[in-house]
Amino acid sequence: MNIGLVLSGGGMRGAAHIGVIRALEEHQIHPTHIAGSSAGAIVGSLYAYGYGWEDILTFFKEIQIFNIRKYAINKPGFIDAEKFYDEFKTYLEEDNFSFLKKELFITATNILKGKLRVFEKGELIKPVLASAAFPGLFAPVKIKSSYYIDGGALNNFPLEPIRKKCAHIIGVYVDGFDVLAMKDLKHSHQVVERVFRVKSVLENQPKFAECDLMIIPSELNSFGTFDKKNIDAIVEIGYNAAKNKLSNFDLDEFKSIPDSQ
Repeated sequence: MNIGLVLSGGGMRGAAHIGVIRALEEHQIHPTHIAGSSAGAIVGSLYAYGYGWEDILTFFKEIQIFNIRKYAINKPGFIDAEKFYDEFKTYLEEDNFSFLKKELFITATNILKGKLRVFEKGELIKPVLASAAFPGLFAPVKIKSSYYIDGGALNNFPLEPIRKKCAHIIGVYVDGFDVLAMKDLKHSHQVVERVFRVKSVLENQPKFAECDLMIIPSELNSFGTFDKKNIDAIVEIGYNAAKNKLSNFDLDEFKSIPDSQ
């Protein structure tokens, strides 16, 4: 039985996906198909490659995704996402979708054509880097003759690639928002981030009802997109949100045989 897992983007809030995977593993639920955008693409690729939640957490702590020392030279951005390739390669040693233990679908935005692309075969690492290349901060990633940025710009909850492939779908959305006061918007980047999040939620909300189980950790709303200091707390919030949802859900149809290692 095919079980799908949709992982949204959300910057460092995406670490909550790690906690969700921990809860799924504890309940013997093993997704066979994963669709991810941005941070969800990073977590999804590692999970599909065969890593458990603890290894994925180690990755997030070791690889400083927003490291400004990876500065872009003669590129439109502050950070060069392609400079993270070697670090990703230490985890994703076989840089190809064909080596994954689960089917994976990653979204990225073709910045020149203004179109969404779903990557599901061929080289793996560059599409992951492109999907997580937050616009304005990261320079676009070149893949063949095209340039790509954050998949969340056009689809932050990529349910579509696995909708017809799975009997059941679990969705995780970590990019919600609360009502703010003007004093909460102190810098221009906070305004840009706010617009991005509001637009994303309104566009993707209708798809939530298509998921058999939808996990939206509301406590994440107080954390910023680039919050690197609270990763353990973010993971714990994702874990608790998933555990609470699973405790009130009939899990029998979700049980599956773990992937062979």
